Amino acid sequence: MERFRIRGGRPLRGEAEASGSKNASLPILAAAILAGGVSHAWRVPDLRDTNTILGLLGEFGVKTREESPGRISLDATNITGGVAPYELVQAMRASILVLGPLLARFGSARVSLPGGCAIGARPIDQHLKGLSAMGAEIQIEQGYIEARSRKLTGARISFDLTTVTGTKNLMMAATLAKGVTVLENAALEPEVVALADLLNRMGARVSGAGTPVVEIEGVDSLAGYDAAVPADRIEVGTLMIAAAITGGDLRITDCEPEQVHALALKLSEAGLEVSEGADWIRVRGDGSVRPVNVKTAPYPGFPTDLQAQFMALMTLAGGTCVLTETIFENRFMHAAELARMNARIHIDGRTAHIEGVAHLAGASVTATDLRASASLVLAGLAADGETIVRNVYHIDRGYQRLEERLRELGADIRREVES
Repeated sequence: MERFRIRGGRPLRGEAEASGSKNASLPILAAAILAGGVSHAWRVPDLRDTNTILGLLGEFGVKTREESPGRISLDATNITGGVAPYELVQAMRASILVLGPLLARFGSARVSLPGGCAIGARPIDQHLKGLSAMGAEIQIEQGYIEARSRKLTGARISFDLTTVTGTKNLMMAATLAKGVTVLENAALEPEVVALADLLNRMGARVSGAGTPVVEIEGVDSLAGYDAAVPADRIEVGTLMIAAAITGGDLRITDCEPEQVHALALKLSEAGLEVSEGADWIRVRGDGSVRPVNVKTAPYPGFPTDLQAQFMALMTLAGGTCVLTETIFENRFMHAAELARMNARIHIDGRTAHIEGVAHLAGASVTATDLRASASLVLAGLAADGETIVRNVYHIDRGYQRLEERLRELGADIRREVES
């Protein structure tokens, strides 16, 4: 098991290039199943989650090869279909993204029920409901989803609740279905738009992505792609908060500032200086932070994936504030660990009441999920003394070389093996 050892108190300064998006790369890689040939994805982040999805594709006969750092070729010419085993799927809930493409191309799929971070129920019933409406016969047996359909057919599907992964999954399935599929109450996230753009370059007919109604007209076949993964807006937001919590000055490049607009507004409200250009954003702080209330919401609202990091910042605000989590019912597990560092946080259901303190104190803490891990690292960067963050494999699921990148910006952080 590995951990981070952090000595806080060093402002982060300099420039960092945004990595490719984890949440965009996973469906982009899964879309290779739909292609009749070779695809190329570049700016693919080197993460536990991307390696998991590549491992899954290999199970189905997709030949994957890293041509250069971040550039992956995916040859689906001789793809056979197959089983998405529990050993791979249990590590990452987004593995369910292979279900729609497999069913659309082969008429059958056997995918283990997914695992991933323990931040809430995140049921997949909306995926299964949509595929059933398109004509699939679905059973769950011995922990596996068994789906079959001679040919998926277009349908009008209204999600009972907004689901990002469900929107992506059904959008991919519908590209090879007979007729027109309409997804209502679809997710608006930029990663959905990125996937739609990719599918259209492959020969699909997808319109309305980025709005609540997405329409997909099925086609007979799709070609391979050559596409770049867009910037990771959650990594960008995490680095922005890192600058704020350390009183630093960071300029993040090769990103899309409008995708972190909700965070930028809250940081400005908290007293940080935020400026931006066409493909960069800069955050400067002086060590003082004003308290700001936040309520998470689907895009373009404040991201649930930045709630934990923003909580770490608010522990040092000069006053009290309230953070409300509306997306997941179990996403405050980091609060107890922050309390070990002298934070004052009271949890009441989905609401966190935070009373700012003058200083955080270094401590030994344990990461419980991906974004909680990031919050503890940020707290450690600002804390007095030394902080040990355990279970950093969570961080490796979604942040590429995080400790190396922070060290390049002036942090005193290193990875070590627990004795």
